[in-house]
Amino acid sequence: MNETLYLISAAIIPVVLAITVHEVAHGFVARQHGDDTAARAGRLTLNPLRHVDPFGTVLLPGILLLTGLPPFGFAKPVPVNFMNLENPKRDMVWVAAAGPAVNLFMAIGWAILSNLGAYMSGDLQIWFADMAQIGIAANVVLMVFNMIPLPPLDGGRVAVGLLPHALARPLAQTERYGLLIIFGLLLVPSLINAAFGTNWHPVWAIIQPVVKFLYTAIDKMFLFV
Repeated sequence: MNETLYLISAAIIPVVLAITVHEVAHGFVARQHGDDTAARAGRLTLNPLRHVDPFGTVLLPGILLLTGLPPFGFAKPVPVNFMNLENPKRDMVWVAAAGPAVNLFMAIGWAILSNLGAYMSGDLQIWFADMAQIGIAANVVLMVFNMIPLPPLDGGRVAVGLLPHALARPLAQTERYGLLIIFGLLLVPSLINAAFGTNWHPVWAIIQPVVKFLYTAIDKMFLFV
């Protein structure tokens, strides 16, 4: 099998699940705390087509995989009306943290599933092992990346919910520029690297130590066979 097709076949299930379940978790927790916006919009579903964002779900993970970096991406944000929450400032923390928390549990789940590879053989064993490793990596990277304290990333909203009002308000106001900052930090270095043959990835350099620590810890802790 072509190497690219093989990589896609091993990555498609864990990457799509990592992104889809992450978004559903936000909407589910929001509904538990009084806001049913996501439910009414039909977004509390595991149907990935309801959550696909052309750039975040398809293009970005594909580029990262093909350039040898761990895959991560994002789906269309699940709509949440924070003013509908029972306690908007407090419940914002739970809603935002739900996505990364689910990614942590899924990373552990893939680590546990990787043990099944011991009962397989040949190409199937190799493919399953690669899929499980991508599952761990995709969820860990998505979790850590989303916890960067910059709105509209989950970490930014958690910070807004936890910080005193005097600090939370200016941080919340950066949300209107947050996506532009994130895209700039991801795309500008790629353009520079392509033009000058460099290997400069500032976001990855920041999150890499945490990602490596969590990936190694989860992979080793749940390897039973």
